[in-house]
Amino acid sequence: MKRYWSNSGHWFWAVGRFCEAAVWLGFRRSANRFRRLAESAYIHSRVAPVIVLLAAGCSVGPDYRPPKTATPAQWATAGVNTNTADIARWWQSFNDPVLDSLISRAVQTNHDVRIAIARVREAKALRSGALADFLPTIAAAGSYKKQRQSENAATSSRLEYESYQAGLDATWEIDIFGGQRRTLEAATAAYQSILESEHAVLVALAAEVARNYVQVRGTQRRLEIARHSIATQHEALAIMEQRFQNGLTSELDVAQARALLAATEAQLPALETARELAMHRIDVLLARPPGALREELQTPAPLPVTPPTVPVGLPSELLRRRPDVRQSERDLASATAQVGMQTAELWPKLVLIGTGGFSSLSGGDLFTAGSRYWSAGPKVTWRLLEWPQVRAKIRAQTAQQEQALARYEKTVLGAFEEAENALVAYTQEQERHRKLADSVAASRRALAIATDLYAQGLIEYLNVLDARRALDQAEDQLAQSEQTVVSNLVFLYKALGGGWEIKQ
Repeated sequence: MKRYWSNSGHWFWAVGRFCEAAVWLGFRRSANRFRRLAESAYIHSRVAPVIVLLAAGCSVGPDYRPPKTATPAQWATAGVNTNTADIARWWQSFNDPVLDSLISRAVQTNHDVRIAIARVREAKALRSGALADFLPTIAAAGSYKKQRQSENAATSSRLEYESYQAGLDATWEIDIFGGQRRTLEAATAAYQSILESEHAVLVALAAEVARNYVQVRGTQRRLEIARHSIATQHEALAIMEQRFQNGLTSELDVAQARALLAATEAQLPALETARELAMHRIDVLLARPPGALREELQTPAPLPVTPPTVPVGLPSELLRRRPDVRQSERDLASATAQVGMQTAELWPKLVLIGTGGFSSLSGGDLFTAGSRYWSAGPKVTWRLLEWPQVRAKIRAQTAQQEQALARYEKTVLGAFEEAENALVAYTQEQERHRKLADSVAASRRALAIATDLYAQGLIEYLNVLDARRALDQAEDQLAQSEQTVVSNLVFLYKALGGGWEIKQ
């Protein structure tokens, strides 16, 4: 804090520079006299920092202390890799250049990111304003006035005259009880909170781009499976119709084959809709109109490959990494400082006031020694009769502080819940994926056996259709599970608070 107070002498130095401007205008002699006054004031101003330092230890209101939060030693989900998580750019672990490019472009162009950056600039400017409150306020003024007095009310024989005036007015509030310091604390914490909100936007943006990219690739894979099944079923239907014409099978078998084909074809519109919606969402996230990235994304490509292991770190690391938790903690710090701001209103305020300049009835005599005037002294204000209102505001702000503490505790619990849920969803879906892979292998074997038996005339074609339907369903479920595994990993990285460091 000392460096702000030590700059007080520079204001008087600025007065000297003002006088040099006066020399340039031709008022050399008078300006030199004014500079000597300013230099004298500069010498006396060295006493001001001493006064401030003596009062620096007095800041009314509660001092902020970060809340103590109990964190579990281990995750509730068994088998979690608790090695330190390196998730600053977690999407790079998928080794997908297209995904890397999409997220990089989104960070540069996304509207929410631009809004968040503007809010950070706004908060920084407000904090700078709080810093400026520590410095004296100096205003230069000049005036010219021509006036005529009433003949019946004049106190002299001169009824018309001109008036010239030029001078400086200065005020400086001495922060005895820490109101300004609490204001600066609140503004600093608010700025830091807004900065964390920008980080939260980056975390959400990276996850949203990745989730929709996975949706695109997943639906493309499911469309491939559905189209392959449709092609196979067309071939089977043609064979069945030929056998029916030759009297080797019944019309029932043909109708059942046609029903299965139509049911499979009905899946295509829904899958294409899901793919298009995901593409459009990526377009908007990159601040592009829907359809702008169609050429880049329409060619089918494999799903991003999940890494073999996913270190998630310890639960205690979560609070230090998640932007929403850190933002909530800064909100609590700001609310605490604002209690001190209101408490300072119960105490007197000391303002040093000074004014000086030149005043004359003749423009030619304005900057002469006889035209000088000045005044200086302290001013004390104390809102004694407003204490009930001030105390009511203190109680209201204290209640807001309690709300901020409750929100922080709620945010912490929500962070742990979200992370635990993401861990459970990811690990359980991996297990489900393994079982579905076994199901696909078994269904393929069953279809092969059913086809052979039907060719030998040992079973009805309905059994073959059932085996085909079971394989189609198993392959589609496996493709969905592959997509869900990657999506759940994206949600896990988001729950762990990864991704905001991309701007650093």
